[in-house]
Amino acid sequence: MESLRSNYNKLFSSFFLFSALVLVFMSSMPITDAKVHHHDFVVQATPVKRLCKTHNTITVNGMYPGPTLEVNNGDTLVVKVVNRARYNVTIHWHGVRQMRTAWADGPAFVTQCPIRPGGSYTYRFTIEGQEGTLWWHAHSSWLRATVYGALIIRPRQGEEYPFPKPNRETPLLLGEWWDANPIDVVRQATRTGAAPNISDAYTINGQPGDLYNCSAKDTIVVPIAAGETNLLRVVNSALNQELFFKVANHKLTVVGADASYVKPFTTSVLMLGPGQTTDVLITANQQPARYYIAARAYASAQGAPFDNTTTTAILEYKSAACSTSKCVSSKPVIPKMPAFNDTATVTAFTTSFRSPRKAPVPTKIDHNLFFTVGLGLNKCPRGARSRNCQAPNGTRFAASMNNVSFVLPSNFSLLQAHQQGVPGVFTTDFPANPPLRFDYTGNVSRSLWQPSRGTKVYRLKYGEIVQLVLQGTSIFTAENHPIHLHGYDFYIIAEGFGNFNAKRDAAKFNLVDPPLRNTASVPVGGWSVIRFVADNPGVWLMHCHLDVHITWGLAMAFLVENGVGKLQTLEPPPADLPKCN
Repeated sequence: MESLRSNYNKLFSSFFLFSALVLVFMSSMPITDAKVHHHDFVVQATPVKRLCKTHNTITVNGMYPGPTLEVNNGDTLVVKVVNRARYNVTIHWHGVRQMRTAWADGPAFVTQCPIRPGGSYTYRFTIEGQEGTLWWHAHSSWLRATVYGALIIRPRQGEEYPFPKPNRETPLLLGEWWDANPIDVVRQATRTGAAPNISDAYTINGQPGDLYNCSAKDTIVVPIAAGETNLLRVVNSALNQELFFKVANHKLTVVGADASYVKPFTTSVLMLGPGQTTDVLITANQQPARYYIAARAYASAQGAPFDNTTTTAILEYKSAACSTSKCVSSKPVIPKMPAFNDTATVTAFTTSFRSPRKAPVPTKIDHNLFFTVGLGLNKCPRGARSRNCQAPNGTRFAASMNNVSFVLPSNFSLLQAHQQGVPGVFTTDFPANPPLRFDYTGNVSRSLWQPSRGTKVYRLKYGEIVQLVLQGTSIFTAENHPIHLHGYDFYIIAEGFGNFNAKRDAAKFNLVDPPLRNTASVPVGGWSVIRFVADNPGVWLMHCHLDVHITWGLAMAFLVENGVGKLQTLEPPPADLPKCN
């Protein structure tokens, strides 16, 4: 049996490698069958009932989650967004490279000003060289709590997956639900300076599942036939929570992440930070029955409150042995979930990712950057009332990179200011290193807890190579931070715990087959090292994808200059780009 399993694994790996090489070869051939997909998104308030109560929820086209978009590698998307809600809105196409089309990236006041109520904007961009699962979401205030959906990118017409074709495909979007208006939740936190209220439920495809009140009848059911191998496209679209994901009694074979293929590996549990996607194959090789698909929190910040509930869907076998009413009415098998603080399981999972073949990792470094990422506390402003300073010891929560708490502009987008040469909107002096070196993950002096505020970017010339150490800090508390870079994929060449030490830790760098991602989970009390080539002109936000942290300022932006010629130059802004004032 062991020999048979070994032969199967070798066959699977050989098939994957051969298909990946074919993908590389085909991607260099001219596109002859690419399509243009037109969609209309209407952002509007819609009555949505969850946890026994109905809320007037902001949705796209009345759907929660929003519509799934399906394209092929090489296709173009044209999405007209009409804002009929009472809030400003933008849409971000999370993980899409947006080559030369930064105007379509979406973060409010970074690449565009928001679409005002009653306004519209058409996003136009081509997806090139990416296959797998991405997603789209609002990128203005906390609207993405309910304004999000899947973006599925299949191989070019006539091409195949670099793994055996699944019988079915199912997107599973993990989310968070507040029994309140999420905009009111963040506004209250902004007023008080305290942490926002935690969510009341997690969701799978918008439904909490039958472990919550008034939710059982709408629990998502995922059908599977005995013997089938299906593809689950898992997205963490939760606002503020990293999540464990399991299917009772079933192994999962990971084949992709963030719209890049990976060397397949088998696991019983996934951990996704907000923004991350993971494609897994699941084979129906268990006794025909019903099995819970479950997600619950990975909460790494010691002592911080979190939503300690569990969302569920049901994997339901469709076979003669499971077609009776007895099987359908039976209670699903429950998975044993990791403990909420099981960092060892997280580390085992995140360090299993590899590219399917030798990767073209850049080696000649032009910018060797070191960014601290973490929380902070601001002193109560002079003259402020105590009700506005409700963080610990009469302070206000903050967050920063390299001690700079990022402030979004309000009268121009960064990209417009850059393109038009408008002074006074931002500065280009974001520090390449922390202004002060300290024991980042140790007992940090309280004198270092208050960051400075600023709208600072880091300038890069087209084609320059960046190595970036993302170093977590223990200021207030250490925490795992999912750091997302807009407009780029990057190689994660190493991660570890404690303070990064270049002499010691460079030996850990994987320069052969590191994974290609757009969101890196920086370990709690630790660090990650990423590399990328600045080959996409524009202004690109990098931020923690826990929205509470970006609200507090855990962000910065790279300004990448144009190169030489049309193919290295940002396209002109669209005529309908929303005006700022």
